Amino acid sequence: MSGRRRLDWLGLTPEPERELPTAVAALRASSRTAPTGRLRGRMPEQLAAAERRRVERLILRGSRHSWLRYLAEVTDLVTGVATGSRSGDPAAALLAGEVVLDHHRMLIGLPGPGYGRTAAARTALESAVRALRTRTHAPAPIPLPTPTRTGGSR
Repeated sequence: MSGRRRLDWLGLTPEPERELPTAVAALRASSRTAPTGRLRGRMPEQLAAAERRRVERLILRGSRHSWLRYLAEVTDLVTGVATGSRSGDPAAALLAGEVVLDHHRMLIGLPGPGYGRTAAARTALESAVRALRTRTHAPAPIPLPTPTRTGGSR
């Protein structure tokens, strides 16, 4: 490969950059809430804005490796809430878990080892999302209909 960066990882889906910052900020903040409602001197809106800037930096200047490292951090937050090893908002964890799981599933369509490298994370996220759906009483996504053959010759 020449000195050019591979950018195919940027085209997967816009949901992570749209939905993760607020959910991740809520998860990061949940274990740091002070009695006053302030979060280590910052309000929830400030934390979400900071997380948004971090995601933006990763997308504009990062690499596939740094992006997957960020998503691994999010996976750790989600699975921690799902297993009860860390406090956190189950709804925010569910949203983040579903977004990252969808992202990791789409890696199968890209060249390179990304899909294989995220196999353990996909397994952990599938389990976490199931547990969080039960806890939040969120419905599972409706499965797509299975295509059937109609008509035609035999």
